[in-house]
Amino acid sequence: MTMSAGWYLRRLSRMGPREVGGRAGDAVRRRRWRSAPPDCPSVTGARFTASLPAGTLAAVPPDAAKRLIAEADRLMYGHAEYFGVVRDDLDDPDWWCDPKTGRRAPWGYAFDVPYRNEDVVGDIKQIWELSRHQYLTVLAAAYAITGNERYAERVAEHLRSWWTANPPLRGVHWISGIELGIRLLSWVWIRRLLDGWPGAAGLFEGNPVALNQIWHHQRWLAAFPSRGSSANNHVIAEAAGQLAAACAFGWFPSSARWRADALRSLEAHLRDNTVDSGLNRELATEYHGLVLELGLAAVAEADAADVPVPASIRLVLLRMTDALAAIVDSRLRPPRQGDADNGHGLVVDGADTDRWASLLATGDAVFGRLAWWPAVTGTDVRTPLLAALIRPTAPAVTRPASRPAHFADAGLTILRGPGEIWCRCDGGPHGFLSIAAHAHADALSVEVRHDGVDVLADPGTYCYHGQPEWRQYFRSTLGHNTLQLDGSDQSVSGGPFLWTRHARSRVLAANTSDEGVARWCAEHDGYQRSVHRRRVELTAASQELRVVDEVRGPRRDVRLAFHLGPAITADLAGNRAVLTWTRDGEDRSAALNLPGQLSWRAHRGESNPPLGWYSPGFGRKEPTTTLVGSGFAGDGAEGFTTVLRFRG
Repeated sequence: MTMSAGWYLRRLSRMGPREVGGRAGDAVRRRRWRSAPPDCPSVTGARFTASLPAGTLAAVPPDAAKRLIAEADRLMYGHAEYFGVVRDDLDDPDWWCDPKTGRRAPWGYAFDVPYRNEDVVGDIKQIWELSRHQYLTVLAAAYAITGNERYAERVAEHLRSWWTANPPLRGVHWISGIELGIRLLSWVWIRRLLDGWPGAAGLFEGNPVALNQIWHHQRWLAAFPSRGSSANNHVIAEAAGQLAAACAFGWFPSSARWRADALRSLEAHLRDNTVDSGLNRELATEYHGLVLELGLAAVAEADAADVPVPASIRLVLLRMTDALAAIVDSRLRPPRQGDADNGHGLVVDGADTDRWASLLATGDAVFGRLAWWPAVTGTDVRTPLLAALIRPTAPAVTRPASRPAHFADAGLTILRGPGEIWCRCDGGPHGFLSIAAHAHADALSVEVRHDGVDVLADPGTYCYHGQPEWRQYFRSTLGHNTLQLDGSDQSVSGGPFLWTRHARSRVLAANTSDEGVARWCAEHDGYQRSVHRRRVELTAASQELRVVDEVRGPRRDVRLAFHLGPAITADLAGNRAVLTWTRDGEDRSAALNLPGQLSWRAHRGESNPPLGWYSPGFGRKEPTTTLVGSGFAGDGAEGFTTVLRFRG
């Protein structure tokens, strides 16, 4: 995917004067750096002092350690899977090769590499992911727990290989700040987890090549922060990585300045990226998890280095943790809202570890759980490691006395009913900042689960680069459980991470306190000359969810979509569908009565155009059933009523 001149004009139109000036300065700096690369200042007597406290590793639960070691052994044999692509080359990886397309990114000055052009570079996500070095933190953790030096030796071999292949400012791994920030955080934890290995000091503080890489990473981050309309989760990763390195590797003349600047950036941007209720402003749940992980890891480094952390940082992380506890379903799954690319801040666990349970366990250890929090039964390695470094502090704020269900500032409402019925209603802003990079055109969409099983599902994300028709589908209005007029999206896309017009939603009513019937109502103005209003009611006694859609305005073509989860089998007859699935060996079912004014069809796994797909994770998709009703709306026509009734 290459960006046209029109895209650059649209992107420029979403920037303010200050951002334009900052980016102009960045362009000048990039030209200057091309011709005058500086040398890392000499470092003598560097020591690593940010070790884990004694006894920390003994607190790792045995089953979590077992999962970690199994994962580490798979990596030692060269096996891994990233974004749906199985790799068997991790014993000696090619750092510049995309295993999906077989293309190898070109060599050259970093800022000249056309990383968005898959025909030239390959899938940049595939290339970047391995170089976050989070698989190396897993191997380092395996060494820390077992003492087996083969894990440490593999880590050292791969770091030396990467440092040799990727000198400062050369190639694709020096383009994106989020990649540099996460990589620095990985290096800090690798050094910490290898602390008992005799070769650790020689690999890091006693190694001029490592020192050069660490210094250049921090210099880069100080020079090119994400700005203005791009100051989303990327700037959090940049600040967290910079802070971690400046605390743990504080060996350079600029370390104190980098540390102070990163701490200020983290404080400001954590606040800006989070609404008061604790949800991430991008309204993309996986990025809530990423930002929370990065924030906790950054605080751990500051506490380990005795660097005072502003109380506001801990407060934001506390609110984010309470908000996560509030929105998960009965199986600790949060909403599938907005973009998701499987991004993690710190990885020291086996592949089967529950990410969300791990975050709640860490929140319990650091902040203390509230009585209404869901129970966490799983275990992980990361929680005892972070908890050993983060200083528990009593929050100077009143926390929710009961489980919140309506987050007014984020426009997110959770309706809950018997039989573990969980329903997310979306009446919030389109996205964050002027480009809303990770938003979907999903205003007024609903997402319904029964005991953790997707019944009416959010299809997910699937891809970012290289496949524009799939990127468009998974973020489109038709790709969500909501209503489309005249074949158009509610919000207007200007590119894969750019929206030029945002639908404005407002919640008109949200009553989740009535134990008999929970109600929600919202509307949006995304369709010119028309307003879409939706009412949702969840009745406990009948286990019935009722959705009523109204269109106010002129007569228009309408399509109403309901995407079923991949476990759901649907038998559609006319405007009635019988849904069946199995959970824990038990057969379950529901009846879906669809609006009779519309003509209904079932779609599954269609590619031209895409329709009927579910993405369980980035880079992966599987066919599922989508029910689409077509007809007309507006001009005084009656509303459309959909009733989902669970049985038993």
